[in-house]
Amino acid sequence: MNLFRRLPLSALALTLGAATLHAQGTSPQLAGVLAQLDTASHSFKDARADLKADYYERVIKDTSTQTGPIYFERHGASIEMGAVLSEQGAKPKVIDYSNGTLRMFDPGVDQITQVKAGPNQGQFESFLTLGFGGSGHDLATAWNIDDKGPEVLSDGGRPVKTEKLDLVSKDPGIRGKVSHVTIWVDPARSVSLKQIFYLPSGDTRTNTYSNIKLNVSIDKGTFKMRTDGHTTTVNH
Repeated sequence: MNLFRRLPLSALALTLGAATLHAQGTSPQLAGVLAQLDTASHSFKDARADLKADYYERVIKDTSTQTGPIYFERHGASIEMGAVLSEQGAKPKVIDYSNGTLRMFDPGVDQITQVKAGPNQGQFESFLTLGFGGSGHDLATAWNIDDKGPEVLSDGGRPVKTEKLDLVSKDPGIRGKVSHVTIWVDPARSVSLKQIFYLPSGDTRTNTYSNIKLNVSIDKGTFKMRTDGHTTTVNH
């Protein structure tokens, strides 16, 4: 099963290993963006958005698309995430992450796939919060950042000034699986409007977020796994 394809964010970070931390110099422009992210992250509690995820496979030159609602919620230093993603011709899959465990329910086969983050929990959660409630300090700690400058994107028809940042992990183990990531982040809210994950194979994963709402009451019923007595669980 290709987790990178099927999950809303780079869940393959579970196997990427711990990031190596190095000091990084920043331009005045980037320093300002990181400072804004630091400020915004302090007031971030949760976010809900509509996600469109396009996975391009270079070998077969084909793009598959998943759409659906997604949320992120902070509880102190921990993060919780849930999503319901639909793909043409298949029943919607339900994904959640909490307490260091990632689960994906596929109602088509009535099965839950479960992965524990283990010692890489901090690194995994840094992927989950990439542009969603993460601080500028945390971003600069884990990534070498190339600031590509401001760019205006649309959030539900409303223009939003974002900063386009290209990120290269400081851990060579991660770079072997994800060459780099480009994000379009709204530093005033600490949310991403778009992310592109580039794999060494030439495959890409593009996540586009719209109708982003911050610090609202999340209806967890929308993200509930509708299991039954026949549901099986597979651990990885």
